[in-house]
Amino acid sequence: FPSSYAASRKIEPFYKGGRVQINRDGKFMFCPCGTRLSIIDVETGAQRSLQQDDEEDISSFVLSPDDEILVTGSRALLLKQWNWRENKCVRTWKAIHTAPVATMAFDSTSTLLATGGCDSTIKVWDMIKQYCTHNLKGSSGVVHLVEFHPDISRLQLFSSSIDYKIRIWDLNSSKCIATLDGHFSAVTSLAFADGNTLISSGRDKICMVWDLKTRESKRTVPVYESVEAAVLLPEKGDFSQLGVKKQGLHFVTAGSKGILKVWEVATAACVYTQPVPFESKEEASERSLTQCMLVPARNEIVTVSVEHNIVLYDAQTLQLRKQLAGYNDEVLDVKFLGPGDSHIVVATNSPQLKVFELATSHCQILYGHTETILALDVFRKGLMFVSCAKDKSLRVWRMSKDGRVVCVAQGLGHAHGVGAVSCSRLKETFIVTSSQDCTIKIWNIPESLTSKAKAALISSPEALHAKVTERGHDKDINSVAVSPNDKLIATGSQDRLAKLWSCSDCSLLGVFTGHKRGIWCVQFSPVDQILATCSADGTLKLWGLRDFSCLKTFEGHDASVLKIIFVSRGTQLLSSGSDGLLKLWTIKTNECVKTLDGHEDKIWGLHSNKQDDMVVTASSDSCITLWKDVTEIEEKEAQAKQEEQIMKEQELSNLLHEKRYLKALGLAISLDRPHTVLMVVKAILKETDGRKHLEENIVRLRKDQKEAVLTFLVTWNTNSRNCHEAQAVIETLLKHEAPDSLLQYSGIKSAVESLLPYTERHFQRLSRLLQASMFIDFMWQNMRLADVAQQEDVTL
Repeated sequence: FPSSYAASRKIEPFYKGGRVQINRDGKFMFCPCGTRLSIIDVETGAQRSLQQDDEEDISSFVLSPDDEILVTGSRALLLKQWNWRENKCVRTWKAIHTAPVATMAFDSTSTLLATGGCDSTIKVWDMIKQYCTHNLKGSSGVVHLVEFHPDISRLQLFSSSIDYKIRIWDLNSSKCIATLDGHFSAVTSLAFADGNTLISSGRDKICMVWDLKTRESKRTVPVYESVEAAVLLPEKGDFSQLGVKKQGLHFVTAGSKGILKVWEVATAACVYTQPVPFESKEEASERSLTQCMLVPARNEIVTVSVEHNIVLYDAQTLQLRKQLAGYNDEVLDVKFLGPGDSHIVVATNSPQLKVFELATSHCQILYGHTETILALDVFRKGLMFVSCAKDKSLRVWRMSKDGRVVCVAQGLGHAHGVGAVSCSRLKETFIVTSSQDCTIKIWNIPESLTSKAKAALISSPEALHAKVTERGHDKDINSVAVSPNDKLIATGSQDRLAKLWSCSDCSLLGVFTGHKRGIWCVQFSPVDQILATCSADGTLKLWGLRDFSCLKTFEGHDASVLKIIFVSRGTQLLSSGSDGLLKLWTIKTNECVKTLDGHEDKIWGLHSNKQDDMVVTASSDSCITLWKDVTEIEEKEAQAKQEEQIMKEQELSNLLHEKRYLKALGLAISLDRPHTVLMVVKAILKETDGRKHLEENIVRLRKDQKEAVLTFLVTWNTNSRNCHEAQAVIETLLKHEAPDSLLQYSGIKSAVESLLPYTERHFQRLSRLLQASMFIDFMWQNMRLADVAQQEDVTL
């Protein structure tokens, strides 16, 4: 059974506010996210990022019109130029501004860069010769908008700052040659219709059309909402579905009402308003737009909302094509969704739900709840799911075949926020909820919601009514679970107790006591009559449902255990802690077989898919991680390694038999076998002219192989039996390697430190042996002399 998971994908925050830009062909989107700049593949949602070295937030950035130069400005008052395709910083220079750069713009030739600072100045940079060409002073307060005139021959720069005026700078004379005064609030965007017509938008709820010849206002368009962006529609193209009936200038506005509107310049009339059904004023403010762009290459209009959601519309119909969620905040729960677990539904620290399509990262945002959603559960088929929230309600949602999700039912009745929910396991028949009001409620699902023919006709959410309400605990109920046969309910509470209830009438069947602190999660085993619980005391416990006794306790977490699920068909448990760690436990042996470190904060969400080969986790660190079961892959890799090892060992013995020592040495080193290398060295030394052969073989080794041999001989040298071989190799290295090249060896310092004392000891031992042998020789010589004298006497 599985004993290993590996993170296969992470859904991380990639946008935390600021300007978003899309490159020329519309394939990549650039979004600032704190200290890094995220680069998103628009099709797949895959992301990578350019990371600042100075760990300072990026205050502004810009991509040149030819897609070649990307410049970022940070709070450290540095400008960086990037080769964004290769994630490399090409150069860094000081911005010369005395406060962070608030805005940047390139001219149409991609050679001049203008930076507007919080210090009221504007600098213009020559990007080819790499120097500052202009320092324009005269603005008041933060310069939050700079834009070059599209006709480069005019050499004009337009800017706006806190005094709400639009200044026109002549770059030949470095002077402000005109001021367009008409807005009464911050100017948010400038759009050039042609060389002599400019459209400006402002937070004073108007757009203004300027004649650049006379530098007078031609027309004021009242938009009746704070406008964040005005984008011109191309003259060519069929925009009849957006109310464009006549020739002439039209532009799109995006602002505080969260919808796009199309305006005709000639009449100042709104010819099209995007239909979006808002349920409340709060919802409208959450959808408020901060940016709007036209991407001609993809024929799309892109909007960015205050909630950090990026939406891509068809430019000619304003039909939604794709939506990306830039920032999730704290993630409180996550579940797999869809018939093939193709989606995940996420409860973030907000009243909206997010449904991600895993293949494309397309995100649907579901509005309905009015306060933070706390928990989710999905029915067995994966098409219907339930959410519950602090607004004391629960909602039932259904996913259609095309992946769209709608709310089909709503239940009200709890006195406090609803913190836990569980669905019936066999059929879509009932829901169990528990709340901070310490009660459990069972809600029946009417057949009209589950039969497909009738469900298609539902226009507004149906009202659900609780059939049973029971006071369950003395403190908050943190978790509720329904048994696989739909007959039992388990609850876990802050009062340190878990309780078992009958599903039919909510009568109490038994109490599980043993945890020392509040219980965070309860879960039924899919195969046995067992309940698993996890608690703030850092333990997991398994309980028998017949006698309510504790069967096993798992200890290993150093922090509260927040969620627990059965995996590997009920043979293992996966638990998540408030320290961001996941632990995999084998029930039979009671041991933790793997600890996975994938998050930096509390893991509130944990769910496995129907196939039981993927797990999704969600944490307070705003990240959602998908884990893949890699046991089989790891087993295959281990097996392949083992087989390769056996083959190499066989080859090694053949090489030794054939006395092909150089190859044998190389192979033994690659197998990381110090003892085998020693045997080869000994075999070489036994040959006639062994020293010479050893020298030849050692010299022919590669540098990395010599480094490996050096680490091996340090160990050999500690033993007097092998010191001769070690010293023979050292001698060769010292003879044939220059001191400078030896110093380049990795680990040379520690090797020399280890070799010196032992070599000295061997030298002293050999010196003593030599002295002893000299003494024996001396004795022998003296004995021989006496014998000779005696023999001479005898002969005489």
